[in-house]
Order: sequence, then C-alpha cells, then structure tokens
Amino acid sequence: MDISTLYKCFTECSGVTTDSRNCPEGSMFIALKGETFNGNAFAAQALEKGCRYAVVDEEQYAGENPHILLVDNCLRTLQELANFHRRTLDTLIIGITGTNGKTTTKELIAAVLQKKYRILYTLGNLNNHIGVPLTLLAMTRDVEFGIVEMGASACGEIALLCSIAEPNYGIVTNIGRAHLEGFGGPEGVRRGKGELYDWL
Repeated sequence: MDISTLYKCFTECSGVTTDSRNCPEGSMFIALKGETFNGNAFAAQALEKGCRYAVVDEEQYAGENPHILLVDNCLRTLQELANFHRRTLDTLIIGITGTNGKTTTKELIAAVLQKKYRILYTLGNLNNHIGVPLTLLAMTRDVEFGIVEMGASACGEIALLCSIAEPNYGIVTNIGRAHLEGFGGPEGVRRGKGELYDWL
C-alpha cells in the first residue's frame, strides 16, 4: 500500500497507537516488532478493542479483513506516514537535541510559547525513531508550533529524525560524553548532535 493511500485511512482515524493494550476508539494500530514481541500478532485484537485500522507487515496476519492494511515495513511506514502528515501542516517545528537538558528545555520553551500560540510538544521523552513520528502524527492543523525532542545514541539518528520532522528551527542544548560507544567518541557526539544544524 502506498503512503498516500494509507494517509487517507489515517485521516479517518482519531490517532495512532503502537500498543495493542492501548487502543483508543477509532485509532490506527501500527504493528511494530521488537526482540521479544511481534505487533502483527495483535492486529486483530487491536481492531476488537476499538481501532479502525490495523497496519501489518506480515501477510499471514492480513487475511481478508479490509481494516487490516498490509505494508512492506511497519516501522518505516510509521516514519513515512509522519513525514507525509508533517508536510500537510503549516506548523513550525522546533527540534531540540543535546547530550542532556533536552526535556527541560522542551518544557521551558513550551511554557513560554503556549502563552500566545497553539502548541504540541513531545510527551515525556518519546524522542526516538518511534516517539518522534508519534508526536508528529498527534499534531492537528490548528497547531502553530510543534516542539520535538530528538534523542540519539549514534551518528545518523538525528539526521533520520530531521528527515521525518523537517524542523524549521533547532537547538542543541550541549554536547557531552554520553553514548560514546555508539558515537565512537566525543567527536562522534559532536557530529551526531550537529546533524540538526546540518539539516537547518
């Protein structure tokens, strides 16, 4: 299924969930996989709990149900759907990354901007390749500013998040000695966090 067709289905939904234990009425369930779980196996259950559609990437779980949508890769589809949605919005996106202080900075910016603007910002620290798309997909057309926290533990991850969120503005809170194994050292941390500035 191509992303524009899937987006039409998304517009019929109340939101997106990746957790079959939390299925708001009318939402879209996207089946993700992990080392110890396969969301595809819970697609039918998600529909029973109230989801309008379930998105799977294993044909054996698709069956003939028109409300189960088959894609090549659910994680990539989640990210592409979020980017497609982001491009339909007039929302200005502020990306925030850094070794630490991201969540506090996000909360401070949100506290100031919401005095004048309609905003939506990352809940908690959902700042990875799953959390950022979910934040974007929660944005409605009346949101004027979106504040998106972006975390990373290796080079290339901030670049990926930027390609999804397409931020208009960005803040790097700081660059410190964290996730050195993934970044390959302090210089890798600088390059990785700097991917936000590279995007801008």
